[in-house]
Amino acid sequence: MEELRPSGAPVPQAFPSLFPPGLHTIYNECRRLYPEQANPLQVTAIVKYWLGGPDPLDYVSMYRSLGNPALDVPEHWHYVSFGLSDLYGDNRVHEYTGIDGPSGFGFELTFRLKREAGESAPPTWPAELMQGLARYVFQSENTFCSGDHVSWHSPLDNSESRIQHMLLTEDPQLQPVKTPFGMVSFLQIVGICTEELHAAQQWNGQGILEILRTVPVAGGPWLITDMRRGETIFEIDPHLQERVDKGIEVEGSNLSGVSAKCAWDDLSRPPEDEDDSRSICIGTQPRRLSGKDTEQIREALRRGLEINSKPILPPISSQRQNGMNHDRVPSRKDSLESESSAAIIPHELVRTRQLESVHLKFNQESGALIPLCLKGRLLHGRHFTFKSITGDTAITFVSTGVEGAFASEEHPYAAHGPWLQILLTEELVEKMLEDLEDLNSLEEMKLPKEYSWPEKKLKISIVPNTEFDSPLN
Repeated sequence: MEELRPSGAPVPQAFPSLFPPGLHTIYNECRRLYPEQANPLQVTAIVKYWLGGPDPLDYVSMYRSLGNPALDVPEHWHYVSFGLSDLYGDNRVHEYTGIDGPSGFGFELTFRLKREAGESAPPTWPAELMQGLARYVFQSENTFCSGDHVSWHSPLDNSESRIQHMLLTEDPQLQPVKTPFGMVSFLQIVGICTEELHAAQQWNGQGILEILRTVPVAGGPWLITDMRRGETIFEIDPHLQERVDKGIEVEGSNLSGVSAKCAWDDLSRPPEDEDDSRSICIGTQPRRLSGKDTEQIREALRRGLEINSKPILPPISSQRQNGMNHDRVPSRKDSLESESSAAIIPHELVRTRQLESVHLKFNQESGALIPLCLKGRLLHGRHFTFKSITGDTAITFVSTGVEGAFASEEHPYAAHGPWLQILLTEELVEKMLEDLEDLNSLEEMKLPKEYSWPEKKLKISIVPNTEFDSPLN
């Protein structure tokens, strides 16, 4: 539960211990932008997270920005969170890791909402939206990056608005700050329409953000969210679709994985014993992913919208390698492991099985992303992972030449516990895209729908959400 109140005025220097050092640094950065608003309205958690409350953010400050008429930036409300970074430095919420690293999760959230005519006080619903995103970060330990998208599937303000999803980008005014407990950057939430979300998935978030900056009514230079916007950027300017299509064709998609409703079955043979590594075990409990596999797939999803020159999945090894090898020379071919770990063969890989025939199953929403997986990822030499939200099942599609994959051209279907890898040649991808063309208008399709490539011993079923939990036939 939260309450709305004016924030406390700056504490005199005689009582510095009463003003947490991490909070003080962020407050000073806000004060730099709004020197005349030393006491902004705040939404504050009544019971702090570190005292057992449900809301991870201690405060959300709300400022009134006059915008910049010269840049066609309208008046708006500017929201800033306090709590994703380490405010206190005493391990009550975040572990202190040193002044040179990130403070807490290393960022705070901001949001810019267009001020309506006659509006004298900021709406408070953005604070709850920010709390929801913060809960996800705390519960999953997955951080956000500029260019990430968030599929919300509901108007952000619970109205009838078309603004139902989000992109994240650097705040255009708040600069990264160095607190006594590490660095903090400011990631701004940008509200977008469903069509813009799909474009970000098929291409990349940064590209859509750049387009939004050029369309004043859709965000403008400071990417201000207008919940009353009734048109997508493609309806405002139809030529923008050509720009997106060209970007997809040339660059492919930066989305490397999604959480999904998915399953797979080995049609090659029935399970021989209780230790058989099937991901679909009707009537029995499937084997769980190892910690190493889980970490690798989670990193794929967490890093899903970073730039193409970075490898998406970290090395499969006994040590977490901070997810990325940032100095790697860009390559058209992606990799499932870095050069530094190429010689490390984890014990689990010894038990990897080659399969002769597989049946994949996706719900409607996940199935709609298969063309993106094939066209935007595999045709550009990359990989794509569907990670089940209902269990440990994972399905990774890889293209020929992806390093570190345990599927190969000789054995294109390989299972590592409940993690299935499928290697598809460029020729097969082109064939599948032709056969799966109707997935581009999945909402009009009668489900369930089955696709089959008998010569490849591959079958894919798309089923309604309500029927997803039924066994494979």
